[in-house]
Amino acid sequence: MIRCIRIWTNADKSSSFEEGSLSLPGGNEGDAIGKAFAAASISFRETQPKDALAWHDAPTHQLVLTLGGTLEFETRSGQKFIIRPGDVLLAEDTTGSGHRWRVIGDEPWRRAYVILPAGLEAGFTPRR
Repeated sequence: MIRCIRIWTNADKSSSFEEGSLSLPGGNEGDAIGKAFAAASISFRETQPKDALAWHDAPTHQLVLTLGGTLEFETRSGQKFIIRPGDVLLAEDTTGSGHRWRVIGDEPWRRAYVILPAGLEAGFTPRR
């Protein structure tokens, strides 16, 4: 299971989130494989420890793959969640009041942004 947090804009135009995983329906014994899908682009970024980004919306529908570092996200309603190496963020809150984040710990936040085509289903499964 690959942990995934989905963040989206709710009916009140605020960012909300839910924890789940990425669907991995294929593969052989001991090897789970997700469905392949097209990506518009991929880019990499590194942010130094103790840095932060003020309130903002996701710039586009994207997956954010955390390669290193730990991050705390917060919504305007005060909900918080932590992203760690190996976690995936499915960012869908491209409108509304947005979210903010800050790097916690002493490691830089290293990540890959995978920009998804409009309307693509990324295989998110909410935790039950």
